[in-house]
Amino acid sequence: MSTEMNNLCEFVLETAKKAGADDCRVAFSKNRFVEVQYRERKPETVKEATTLGVNVDIYVNGRYSSQSTADVRKEALRTFVVNAIEATKLLEEDPYRSLPDPSYYQGRADIDLQLCDSGYETITPELRHSMAKKLEGACREAGGDVVISVTSQVYDEFQQEKILTSNGFAGETQATVCFAYAEMTAQDEGDRRPQGYHYVVDRSLSKFPDCQQIGKEAAARTMELMGGKKIPTETLPIIIENRVAGNVVDGFVSAMSGWALQQKRSFLIDKKGERVGSDVFTLVDDPHIIAGLGSRLYDGDGFATRKRTMIENGILNEYYIDWYRSRKLGVNPTTGGTFNLILPPGSRTVQEIMKDLGRGILINGFIGGNSNSNTGDFSIGITGTLFENGERTQAVAEMNIADNHLKFWQKLAETANDPWTYSSWRMPSLVFGDVVVSGV
Repeated sequence: MSTEMNNLCEFVLETAKKAGADDCRVAFSKNRFVEVQYRERKPETVKEATTLGVNVDIYVNGRYSSQSTADVRKEALRTFVVNAIEATKLLEEDPYRSLPDPSYYQGRADIDLQLCDSGYETITPELRHSMAKKLEGACREAGGDVVISVTSQVYDEFQQEKILTSNGFAGETQATVCFAYAEMTAQDEGDRRPQGYHYVVDRSLSKFPDCQQIGKEAAARTMELMGGKKIPTETLPIIIENRVAGNVVDGFVSAMSGWALQQKRSFLIDKKGERVGSDVFTLVDDPHIIAGLGSRLYDGDGFATRKRTMIENGILNEYYIDWYRSRKLGVNPTTGGTFNLILPPGSRTVQEIMKDLGRGILINGFIGGNSNSNTGDFSIGITGTLFENGERTQAVAEMNIADNHLKFWQKLAETANDPWTYSSWRMPSLVFGDVVVSGV
C-alpha cells in the first residue's frame, strides 16, 4: 500500500483535530479501470481512467457530516478539512452520531483473503481487445440468422483504499475485479426482439472460462427466449435460476437492515427468533471466503468481520445493524451489510428436480417489479420456460408472480446443486411449490 496514502490520511486527521474536530474518519481511495466494448465487430467504447478521492467524516459539537474531495494536494486538503468542520458546526445536533466503540475493531481475522490478482499488471490492451472480439464472434456464430446485434464487454479494475480514524482504527485493502459480458438481441416473431446475456466476474482473468464459451452461452440464453408468450394463470411449482435468485432474496434481506427496522419500514420487526421461512431457508454470510467478491476483514464501521448465520432452517437469527442504527435502536450492533451471502446448495441438478416436479416454470429473468419492505408484499415480471416431466416445452413471457415474503419463503422446497459464484451473493437455483403465476 502506498505510503503516500497513509501519510495523507494522517495529515487529514491531524489537520481535523487542530481545526477543532472532536473525532474524524478519513478514507483515501485510488481506483484504476479499463473498459473495452465491441459492437458490430469493432470497438464501440474504450475507456481507461484512474480516480483519486478522499472522504472525511467529521464529528464536532455533537454534529456530523461526511464530505469528499478529489483534490489531494496538502494545501487543498487543509482548506477542505477546515471548511468541512465549519460547515458541520451549522448542522443540527445528532446525539447518536459517533465513531464506534474501539472494542469492535478488535479480533480482525489474520488471513490473506487474496483479493488482488498478482498477474493483474500483465493484462495488456491486446488481450482485452482479443477477449471482446472472441465474445462477440462466438455469440454471433451461435446465434446464426436471427442475430440483430451483439455487444461484448471486457472490464477490469484495481482498487486501493486506506482508512484511519482518530480513535485508533486503521485498515487497508487492495483488490482487483475482472468482468466479461456478452449480450445478444434476436429477431423473433413479429416485432419481438428478445435479449439474452451471459457474464462472468472474478478477482482474476485467469479463472475465467474461455470467451468462446461465454459468448455461446449468451446466444443460447437468447434463443431460450424465442417464441415467449403468456399462458393462462396457474398455480404450479417454479424454479428460480441461480443467477437471478438474488432478485427475490434482496426483497427479504432489505427488511433485515437496521435502517428499515429503525424507520419501522420492515415486515421483520420483532421477528428475531421466529420462523420466517421453510426449513430449507438458511442464509449464511461469510466475509472470509478466499478471493470472494464480497470478502472483507472489516466492515464499513471498521468492525472486525465474522461469519454469521443470519437465518437458520427458517428461523431469523440476526439483523444487519450498523453502529449508528444500533444506537438509535438501543441494541447491540452486528454489521451494516452483506458480504458473501450464501443460501446453501442442495444435492440435485435442476434437470433432476424438473423431472420430479412434473409441470412448472423455470424462471431465468425478472422484469421490473417492486417489494414493499413494510408489508412484505412483492410483485415482479418474469421470463422463463414452461417444463413438463423434465422437458422444456415453450418459452413464457409477459407473466407475473406476486406474493408476500413471509408466505413465499415458507414455500421454498429445495435448492439445486448449482451455486452462482460470479457474485457476492452465492445463490443456487431455488424451488418453490404452489406459486400463482399470472398470465392470460
